[in-house]
Formats: sequence, C-alpha cells, structure tokens
Amino acid sequence: MSQISQLKAMDAGTRRREARTVIASSYLGSTIEYYDFLLYATAAAVVFPKVFFSGMDEWVGVVAAYGTFAAGYVARPLGGIIFGHFGDRLGRKGMLIVSMLVMGIASTLIGLVPGASVAGPWGAVMLVVLRVCQGIAVGGEWGGAALMALEHSESGKRGFAASFVNAGAPTGAVLGTLVMGAFAALPNDQFLAWGWRVPFLLSFVLLGIGMFVRLKVSESPIFKAAIEAEAAANNPSQSSAAARREIPLLHVLRRPKTLIFTMLAGAAGFALQVVLATFSVTYAVSKGADRQGVLYAFAAASFVSIAFVIMGGRLSDKLGRRPVMIGGLVLFILYLTPMFQLLSSNNIGLIFVAFAVGLMIHSTLFGPLAAFVSEQFGTTSRYTGASLGYQLATLLGAGFTPGIVAQIFKDSGQDTAAVVWYLAIMSVVSIVFILLTREPKNNDLQTVGSQPVSQALPSN
Repeated sequence: MSQISQLKAMDAGTRRREARTVIASSYLGSTIEYYDFLLYATAAAVVFPKVFFSGMDEWVGVVAAYGTFAAGYVARPLGGIIFGHFGDRLGRKGMLIVSMLVMGIASTLIGLVPGASVAGPWGAVMLVVLRVCQGIAVGGEWGGAALMALEHSESGKRGFAASFVNAGAPTGAVLGTLVMGAFAALPNDQFLAWGWRVPFLLSFVLLGIGMFVRLKVSESPIFKAAIEAEAAANNPSQSSAAARREIPLLHVLRRPKTLIFTMLAGAAGFALQVVLATFSVTYAVSKGADRQGVLYAFAAASFVSIAFVIMGGRLSDKLGRRPVMIGGLVLFILYLTPMFQLLSSNNIGLIFVAFAVGLMIHSTLFGPLAAFVSEQFGTTSRYTGASLGYQLATLLGAGFTPGIVAQIFKDSGQDTAAVVWYLAIMSVVSIVFILLTREPKNNDLQTVGSQPVSQALPSN
C-alpha cells in the first residue's frame, strides 16, 4: 500500500494519538532548545563580561558579551538552510535528532569553557564558536518541529498543533531564568567561579530526555507521501526521486516573493518580543525598579503567556491566520504608550502587568506564526522555505531592533515616544505584508513540489 493510501486509511484514533505524541515531542524539543539558546542571554548579561572579558572596561565587556550573543542570531538562517536542505531531502525526524544533539553538546561545552584567567582570549573565541553552533541548531530545530506538528495534524487543527512549537520559547525562557536565578543566589565569587556553569551542564540531562522522546516519533506521513508521489511522477521505475530533485533552496529562491513576504510579515512580532525582553527591562530598571524584581516579573509574565500562545494558534484555526495576527499587531500598537507608562512606575506589580498584558497581546501574533509561515510552501521545499523565512524574520526583527531602539531612545533625549513610533511603523509594515499574503489556513499540505502552496492553490 502506498504512503498516500496508508495516510488516508489510517484510523482516526491512531492519527490523533500519533499527532499528540508528535506535538508533545515538538513542544519538549523546542523548550529544551530555547532553554539552551536563551540561557546564554542571561549569562551574557550577568556573567560573561566578568568571566571572559574581565580585562576590559566594564561597558566594553558588556558590549563584547552581547556581540557573542548576537552571533547566534546571525547563524540561525544558516541553520535553516542546512537543516532545511537535508530535511526536505531525507526527512524531518532525522534532522530534529541532529539539531537536538548539536544544541545539547554545544550548550554543555559552554559550561566547560575556561575563563580569561585560564585561557586568555581563546575562551571568548571558543564561546563564539559554540554560540554559532547553538544558532545553527535552533535555526534547524524550529522548522523541523513546526513541520512535524503541522504535517501530523488534521487540517482544522494545524494552527493549534504548530503553536506548541512557539510555546516552547517562553517555556524555555522561564526554565532558564529560574535555573540561573537559583544558582545566582550563591555568593558572587562562587557563582562566577562555577555556579553559572551548572545550568549549562544540565543541558546534557535535558538532551537525554529529549532524545528519548524524539526517537519514538514517526516520520511525517505527508512528507513520505510526497516523496513517493514525486518519485512516481518523475520516474515510475525509480524508487526515489531524491537524487533527481533540484536543491530545495533553489526551489524557494526561484519564487522569492513568498520568502520575502513571510519574512516581513513576521519581523514585527520578533521586534516586539525582543523589546519586551531587553529594552523594556532596562527601561524599567533605569526608572528605579529593582533589577531582580523586574527579571522575575518578566519570567512570571512569560509563564502566563505560554497558554496564550496556544490559544492564539487555536483561534487562528477558527478565524484564519491573518485576522488573528493583524488583530494582535493593532492591539500592540495601541498598547505601546500605556505599556511604557506602567514600566516607568517603579512598582513591580505594575511592571508585571505591563509585561503580562504585552506578552498576552503578542501571543495572538506569535501563536499562529508557525502555521502561517509553514503553510506557505510546498511539501518538498517546506522545511527550507519555512525555516529560512522564519529565521530571516528573527534576524531582521530580533537581531537589530535592540540596538536601534536603544539608539533612538538615547538620541531623542530618552523619550519613549520615539521608540513607540519606530515600533508602530514596523508593526504597520508587517500588517501590510500579512495583508499581501494569501490566507493559508485551508491550504492542502499534501501539495507536492517546490511551488509555494499559497501560489499553487486558490485563495480561501
């Protein structure tokens, strides 16, 4: 029996059980990957300037440490290309296993890198190399996890299923903040000497758990069916068309409109997300709030937002991806001014409200985003197209926005109105490109080949 026939004949209960297993695996894998990736952000702020750049001026060390942090974002599109290529040729499951191995090993090794007092500048060099490995791994992880959840799910539940992958980001952030915060309670000399390393070394334990779960899931049935159908269409006597297929990246770049539109449609969401995690924290502290209190307020708000990410994905299954995402962006534009007023209150309770409301609104955009991006591409180029579009949106939105916003704030005489205008304009740009992109909610994911689904099918 062919893969297509097996997919159609599979018992509904069996498909639902398999889908739940895959969604749980994608959520757990995404949580572990983002625990590792975002744990680095905390360490770059509170540890690395003192451990790896101790011979520099304090603020020069901070800038240098954040430079190593940025290396991970630069590497993410590269990870999307590498893992997307092999994921579209060999399968989703294998690439997810490799990406988790790379992330787990790189994060564990970060916990073993000797400081400047032992290795001199080579410690920082090793840090950058391992950070690039983290970026490549997370760049490949997202696409595979999103596609596995998406391609195992029923058509009316794809937004809900894929949203669990994005829910892994705040879950990983909360987990990393709590673990690093626990060890930060050590005396400062012990924390800098060895305490900060333990959360990274724990990555090896998480790697074992993640691998155990991930090895149990099956390959995407839609991908297997697409490969079989393509092989039969191209050469009935050939068992596989993998060797004859064009490079998936070239398939995607041949129609760059879809890639560019998805990148610009998602960029504002990442900009708003990173402003909440970076500039907003700094702004609240600059107004007199306790730094640790602000960080824990953000962690608590991130925990609350997990459920709203999933709700956003579910809502998009009913209303469509575009209306929910546009609604989230419009609400965020309206909320920017009162958000900064709450952040400047020097009251941890109000600061928590500022973060919580902001992240809840953002979740209506972030929840449907995984499905929105992934549904734009045909099956045999979907891993590459979705990964590259999503990671370029991350680079454009999250990679450059913190520095731009900080500079705007400084040049405007520390007036948040200028920051609000910048973020509002960026949000409007994303709204325009969401409107220019066809609604993908009801697209047929079993469309085979390189042509983007949004162009291959009529608008819904």
